[in-house]
This record gives sequence, structure tokens and C-alpha cells, in this order.
Amino acid sequence: MLKSKTFLKKTRAGGVMKIVREHYLRDDIGCGAPGCAACGRAHGGPALEPQPQDPASSLWPRPHYLMPDTNVLLHQIINAWKLGTWASVSSRLRPTGILKVPTNKTETYVEQEQGENANDRNDRAIRVAAKWYNEHLKKMSAENQLQVIFITNDRKNKEKAVEEGIPAFTCEEYVKSLTANPELIDRLACLSEEGNEIESGKIIFSEHLPLSKLQQGIKSGSYLQGTFRASRENYLEATVWVHGDTEENKEIILQGLKHLNRAIHEDIVAVELLPRSQWVAPSSVVLHDEGQNEDDVDREEEREHLLKTAVNEKMLKPTGRVVGIIKRNWRPYCGMLSKSDIKESRRHLFTPADRRIPRIRIETRQASTLEGRRIIVAIDGWPRNSRYPNGHFVKNLGDVGEKETETEVLLLEHDVPHEPFSQAVLSFLPKMPWSITEKDMKNREDLRHLCVCSVDPPGCTDIDDALHCRELSNGNLEVGVHIADVSHFIRPGNALDQESARRGTTVYLCEKRIDMVPELLSSNLCSLRCNVDRLAFSCIWEMDHNAEILKTRFTKSVINSKASLTYAEAQMRIDSATMNDDITTSLRGLNKLAKILKKGRIEKGALTLSSPEVRFHMDSETHDPIDLQTKELRETNSMVEEFMLLANISVAKKIHEEFSEHALLRKHPAPPSSNYEILVKAAKSKNLEIKTDTAKSLADSLDRAECPAFPYLNTLLRILATRCMMQAVYFCSGMDNDFHHYGLASPIYTHFTSPIRRYADIIVHRLLAVAIGADCTYPELTDKHKLADICKNLNFRHKMSQYAQRASVAFHTQLFFKSKGIVSEEAYILFVRKNAIVVLIPKYGLEGTVFFEEKDKPKPQLIYNDETPSLEIEGTVFHVFDKVKVKIMLDSSNLQHQKIRMALVEPQISGVSIPTDISNVDLNEPGRKKRKFEK
Repeated sequence: MLKSKTFLKKTRAGGVMKIVREHYLRDDIGCGAPGCAACGRAHGGPALEPQPQDPASSLWPRPHYLMPDTNVLLHQIINAWKLGTWASVSSRLRPTGILKVPTNKTETYVEQEQGENANDRNDRAIRVAAKWYNEHLKKMSAENQLQVIFITNDRKNKEKAVEEGIPAFTCEEYVKSLTANPELIDRLACLSEEGNEIESGKIIFSEHLPLSKLQQGIKSGSYLQGTFRASRENYLEATVWVHGDTEENKEIILQGLKHLNRAIHEDIVAVELLPRSQWVAPSSVVLHDEGQNEDDVDREEEREHLLKTAVNEKMLKPTGRVVGIIKRNWRPYCGMLSKSDIKESRRHLFTPADRRIPRIRIETRQASTLEGRRIIVAIDGWPRNSRYPNGHFVKNLGDVGEKETETEVLLLEHDVPHEPFSQAVLSFLPKMPWSITEKDMKNREDLRHLCVCSVDPPGCTDIDDALHCRELSNGNLEVGVHIADVSHFIRPGNALDQESARRGTTVYLCEKRIDMVPELLSSNLCSLRCNVDRLAFSCIWEMDHNAEILKTRFTKSVINSKASLTYAEAQMRIDSATMNDDITTSLRGLNKLAKILKKGRIEKGALTLSSPEVRFHMDSETHDPIDLQTKELRETNSMVEEFMLLANISVAKKIHEEFSEHALLRKHPAPPSSNYEILVKAAKSKNLEIKTDTAKSLADSLDRAECPAFPYLNTLLRILATRCMMQAVYFCSGMDNDFHHYGLASPIYTHFTSPIRRYADIIVHRLLAVAIGADCTYPELTDKHKLADICKNLNFRHKMSQYAQRASVAFHTQLFFKSKGIVSEEAYILFVRKNAIVVLIPKYGLEGTVFFEEKDKPKPQLIYNDETPSLEIEGTVFHVFDKVKVKIMLDSSNLQHQKIRMALVEPQISGVSIPTDISNVDLNEPGRKKRKFEK
């Protein structure tokens, strides 16, 4: 049956358009109940669960199905699904099943009546469907007979359902009736943003403006739209990164609870710019929310005074306040429960693992069980009279401190997809045993005769790249970079490709690797292991002995690596006076050319920066870290890097020549001059000048910044320069005009050399294959808008991967110092704050904060100078790069955030420094955490 509706619509041009909407009704849609023979045949088989067992509902003890209304579905069930707990919730509700309303079935179709709004029409349609189901299911045999229960939180909707003879309950009433599963009550979401307000609470925050007013204000320029980014170091400060192309007021500072106005990290907000007289400078105070009293707003106002100090007018930044929320970007949050001190209280505070997220107020009857465990909580809303948002308990992850639990937390917190690959994905893998066929050799060059080898970190199983160098008959050198041909195995659009695109990158944790592609590819068929034939994509240059490129060619190939070496093994061969085999000769040729290439890059302005990386040595039985060292870099590290860079640049040029609008490239924007202020001031404090007008001038300044009496100073400057840099990003060439890579001083760049662990490289391989005629194209490859969407996801995944890796290092560092106890080490100051110094310990590559103001302890006299920058403590002045001595210890007193704690030992300052010999010192005398540390 066809129902149609016709109406007229006025167009922007002033014309009139006739709109006809058609609705096809069917009488062959079955009810889905397994006991209904007629519907089972019509539908082609039952769609619902087999006959339910006793659902243990005290309200409706007989077997039944549930029909939730739209709002229950959105706020309760969909929320549970999104948070990954649907399996546990649905397993408890499975005895009931959940019905989908068949809106195009003849008997249940409902037309909107005159004067009836869309919401009321939808409510009526669901009630009609529920009534039809109950009438229809009466026709079933007595032993199979079921009933439908209508679940709604709308009071009027429920009343109408009851009047119409439909069993109806609120979601809370029904869940409370499941007496066998009382814990499900904790998982109920609050009904509204402003719901569950603190009964006696005063209004703290201003009201959020409605979306219509926000949109008008943004259009008129009264408000600015941007992404809210909370500070990790100061819970009373945030920035809003304004959307759009305008450079003016690109970043707006927010300070104080009332100006933050209930925005949460990553929300899209509307901000009102304050008058210039109210602008502030970014705060240098480190403030963490460690209060237990959720209603202690007066204390917050006292702390806000710490943010306001007299500063140079040049340091003032555009300042604003949040006037409304355009889009909430909440997610499930991992953390721990801070159990209330009030006995029998069901209201508690949850402390997220991410310091950028505020504490969340939840109600639970399981506080004793959940205390000391990592849990997941969802936010439901944030009332105006509550210091913290409301939320509900979702899932228990396990005991705090356990490696499996903490790894799960860091993966969830950084949104790293880590579930096992599905059967749909695995079905697209090659069948084993696999071998190279004649079909595989089509458009492919046989290079198995070449002396190819790989050089990687120890223990590497996902070997992306291999190299060769040989002398040609004309006296020139042939150099090849051979990259695993992953795109041969991952074809566009299938489930394997879609999953790889979603994951975006392999994530390397200290003890674990989260693969982007299944292990059969990453560690076997695509890994360029020695003495096995492997498919590759080769970039081959003909060079003279001065590393000048004479010819470049690209080809799909087959290689057979002659050796899989570590950096140390390759270095040993190069340095050996006795080894002269083909592999060693090839390595020496590569190393010689790499040095020339690096020299040329640096002369063009490429930056040589520094970032301390650490390596853990694990106990073979417990897998706990037993040693922590900074990674040693050899010439061979640089050798491999130079040829990977050269291959990436060569491929970038080729794909851009062929696909000027659709090339996937990578750029590194030049930092704004303001980013360099801390570096310039720090160097000036040591009587050194750093020029930052171009990458070349910065590189030259860093090369000249030497101090014979302080050799580590240059490394510190390069570490600080790294912090000034912008994030490199992927982009589509047709969507941007600026291709320049600032750090590499290259006009164009891409990623080609790591397709096992980066999806960007797979796209680049496909583009290059089409460019050389080795493969065919497909529509999405030349759709710049789809490519831009892929780049957006890749940039997000890459950033989250870096954060997850850092979190893994931080956790294993805690484990190391937990077993090691308290140690004393030399450190250098990287930053000075108003109440702390941030130090780097070279021995461990470890960074930490030494605080000088602590709760319940007399405050020392602190004088902060932002111009130098320096911090004077009781007459002793600390500058950036000054050498100090600190004690390092694991502070486990706050289970919410176990952390490496550092205390000043030298220079000795009365009342501030701790004694050198602390074997009998209680570090938790007044003002310190109540825990005694021993050697």
C-alpha cells in the first residue's frame, strides 16, 4: 500500500516547490516472535530471542519483551552500547528482549494529526505498536504466550499507555524490579542536563544560552565558536581554539570556574570575548583539584586569586568566558572512586585518570566493592548549582596498579582500538601456506639477487624496510629502499582495509604492541625477514659518490633479504676491520652516503632536535622493569633515517606530479614566534642568542649554542626547542596550499616507508602504484573530500598513539621506582613556574615537577620573574637549565594518581630542601603525604 503526502515549499529564490513524500506500507512484516508460525513464515524466520526465561522482575514476573520509547533508547540503551557495556547489560536483560517498532507495517503505521507535534506523533506510534503486539501475541499458544512492556520516562506518555491498557513503567521502575541484578541501578543515566541537582546548592554557574541564540551570536560576531581544551597543569584554566581561518583571536584563554562554565575537554563551545581591560596572561601556577568537599566553592575563589598577578601587557592574551555548549564531546572516562566520608552515603566523587576532566558525582550502592579499583563512568549532565557534573557507573576494570588493568585504562583513555580482529576482517587474509605466484609477479621486478638487508631495533618483528647499496659498471652507486608491499594484501574497501583505516597506526607500548593489521601480515607475510621471499615496493636511485641523485625509479618487486640486523650489529660490521663481505660493504656505502645527505639537509635548514627516549629492561619472569636507561643512538640509526627521509621525499614528488589534487602528504607548520619565547629567554639567561626567524637561523643558532664548561646545555636547548614545535599533520594536496615541512626543511614530504604500522603509507603506496601503472585506481582514491576525512582520522590516531606510548612509559617508570625505592640524582631545570620547577633527569630521561607550596605546610617566600625566567625561593634563585639534585620516589598515597614525586635536595634551602640522608626522615611531616618512605 502507498500513502503519499503533498505540500508546497518556498525556495530561497522566491519560487514555490511542490514536495511529494511517499510512504510504502507492507503487510508481510512479521512480529518476529518465535512462537508465531504465521509471522515466522511471512518474515522469513523469527527475529527475536527464543522464548525468554523468568526475567526475575518483581513488577512483571511473566516472560515478556520490552518496547522502549525513543528517549530511553537514546539516553539509556544507546549510551550503554557506546560505552562498550552493552554485552553485560543485555545479558541481564536478555530474558526480556527488545522490540523494534515496525513503522512501515500496515497495522502500526500512524499519520501525524492536525495540531500534533512530531514528538507526540512518535509517542503515539510506539503505543499503537505496543498495543498491536499485545493483541497479536494473544493468538499464540498458551505455553508460548508473551506480553510487551512499554518503557518510558515521559510521565504523560506512561499515563496514556496505562489508559490504553498497555503495561508501562519508567526505566528506573523496571530496572529496580530486576531484584537478581541490583547493580544495574547504578548504570541508569540521569534524565536531563539539569537533573539531579544538589538540593541545597546555590547557583554557581551562569545559564547556557540556547543553541539558536548561540548560532545568531556566532553569525553576528558577538560569540566565537571553538574547541575547549582544559589544562593538565591547572584545573582552573583552559583555552578555546577558535574555528575558522581568522588569525586574530585564534586562541582564547579562560580562567576561573565561572568562566569555564561547565565546559569539558574537547567540547565545542561558544565563547564571549571579554573587554581588553579584563584580559589575562597564561598562568604559571600548577594547580590540581585535590579537594574532597564537592561544594567548597569559596576555596576555589581563593585559589583563583593565585592566577592573577601583575604581568607585562605584551603577555596578555585574548580572554573570554563560555556562554554555551554547541556540542558535547563526552566519552567514557576511566578513573577511581573517591568514597564519601559519610557512612552509608550513596553519593560519591569519581576522579578521572585524565586530569583535564573534572571530578564526576555518581550514586552507587557498590562503593565498598569499587574502592581501590579502576572503573568507567559516564557523564549525564552538569547542573548550574553543582561544583561537579553528574554521572553514573558503567564498568569495573580491575584493581588499581595491576599491569593488565592499567594497560586497559591507558588504551581506553587514549581511544586506542585494541579489540581482537573480527572474523570478517580475518577472512580477507591470505590462506596459508602462502607463496608468490605468477599472478603476483605481474608488473613486478625480481630483485632477489640483490644484497638487501634490514636494520631495526632489537626484537623487531614487523620489519617494514630494507636497504641495499652496490657499485654500478659506470662507477656510480645504486641505492635501494625496499618497503613491504602491504597494499598487495589489503585491497581497497574490504573489511581488512576498513579496520586498518579505523586503527590508523600501530601503537607501541612498553610490553605490548597493538597492531594496525593482523599478525599474519605484520610479523610474517609483510615483514621483510631474512632468507625468505617477500613482496616489496622499491624506490631505487642512481647516485654519484657525493650522494647527488642522477636517476630515480619506482617499482613493485620481490626481494630476499640477506640479513636482519639490529642497529648495534650493523654498527659493529661497519666498524670492524676484519669484515668485508657483501652485506658489510653495502652498509659502509650506505653509511657514507647518509652522512653526506644529512650534512646537505642541515645546510638547507633542517633541524636536529632532541627528545629523551627511554628503554626498559624487563625481568624475564615477572616482566617488571628492572632497569631504565636512555636509548643509545648510533650512526646506523641516522643511516636508516636518512634513506627513509629521502624515499619519502622522492615518493611525495612523484605522487604530487601525478595527483596534484589527491596526493596524501605530510606537512610540519612553522611555529608562531610566540612559541619560541621560553627558548629565547632561557638561552638569554645563559648569555646565548637563539634566532628563530627561519628554520635555518634556528638550526645555526642551536649549533653555535655551545658552552665548554656545560656540554649538556646544547642538548637541553634542543629538548626545549622540540617543545616549541607544532604537530606535523597529514593532509590532502587539493585541500591546502602550504606543503612545507619546517623541521626537515623540505618543500614536500609524505610517509611511504612504514605501511605495516601506518595506514597513511598504504594510501601513498596505492597512489604510487597507480602513478607507475602497477595497479588500478578506485573512486575513493581520487576523492579529495574522502581523503581529507581519512587524514583527519589519521592525525587523531597518531596523536593518541603518542599519548598512549607516553602513558605506558610513565606507568612502567612508576613500577621501576616502586621496586627501586628512593634515589637521589642530578637534574636540570627545564621550566620554572610560580610555585614549582620542572626538571629533567638525564640518567633516566625522566621529567618531573618539584613543588614548593604544599597543603598544611608553611609557605616559603616565592618571587617569580617571567622575563628571565626565574624563581627565587627564600633568597635562592633558580633559572632554566640550572643544575639541581633531587630525590625521586613513588608517591602512592593518592591512589587516584600514583606519581613519581621529586623533592629538592641541593641546593639546600631551609624549610624547603630535604636532607641528603633521609633514611630516618618522615617525608609526610606536616604538609607532606602521610606515608613514610624508606631506603
